[in-house]
Amino acid sequence: IELTRRNIPFVKFGGLKFLDSVHVKDMLALLRFAENPRDRVAGFRILTMLPGIGPASAGRLLDQIAEAPRPLAALAEAASPARAGEAWPGLAELMAELGSRRAGWPAEFDRARTWYEPIAEPRHDDWLLRQQDLLQLQQIASGFPSRERFLTELTLDPPDATSEAVPPLKDEDYLILSTIHSAKGQEWRSVHVLNVADGGIPSDLGMGTPEEIEEERRLLYVAMTRARDHLHLIVPQRFYVRQQRPDGDRHLYAQRSRFIDKAMLPLFDDIFWPPLPKLATTAPQPGAARLDLGATMRSMWAK
Repeated sequence: IELTRRNIPFVKFGGLKFLDSVHVKDMLALLRFAENPRDRVAGFRILTMLPGIGPASAGRLLDQIAEAPRPLAALAEAASPARAGEAWPGLAELMAELGSRRAGWPAEFDRARTWYEPIAEPRHDDWLLRQQDLLQLQQIASGFPSRERFLTELTLDPPDATSEAVPPLKDEDYLILSTIHSAKGQEWRSVHVLNVADGGIPSDLGMGTPEEIEEERRLLYVAMTRARDHLHLIVPQRFYVRQQRPDGDRHLYAQRSRFIDKAMLPLFDDIFWPPLPKLATTAPQPGAARLDLGATMRSMWAK
């Protein structure tokens, strides 16, 4: 999203684009439907997520909403589908709240996510990973001043940007995003490896057995040997986390990957960002003594 906003051309190797994930599309559709209740595509996606609502029922409901002068009010007044259960009044209440904009942005995103998660969780076996995606999307959303601006910026994502490499223009440089697995056999002039910290490399999901740890070590080796001229291993200082105590730091300090031990550090140049301030090169000179501590102690004993 940030690369698109800054007009930086890029291609991506491996994996699915963040905005192409089902759960991310569902959340964006929910917000688009609240922003424009006559958005039939977004409304159809949201309604068919509910139990007991198929394409035919969703079409009839959208026709009814489109004809009403106040679409969100018509949604709240529509008869609840028999098999939709409690999900239907919850959706109507959510749309009324988002339409009124009472909560404000980005609290509206959090309210929409709270409604969506119980609907989506039974549909995905890997829900915990997908939930982290939604939290990341919420963090992105908090950087925008309004819901309208957030949705408008996301539409700038080019529809023809896929996970396959496309030939760039001859006079244009571009950035390559790649998973480590998809980078095998490739070589680039400059390589930046992100999250070279325990929990990232090695992954916290790949440390169950010595064999899995060795596989993680080989992956880091693959990533490092993709660089022809310049290699950067990025170690974050801290990870921001949720569900911390109210008086806590709301972050955890990161540890450098166990694969880069102390004996290897002289092979690297430490570069900090932002740069650390330069320390004073001369030791401070002591000033004149203001208190004769010995005389003070002797006078106390004399008394």
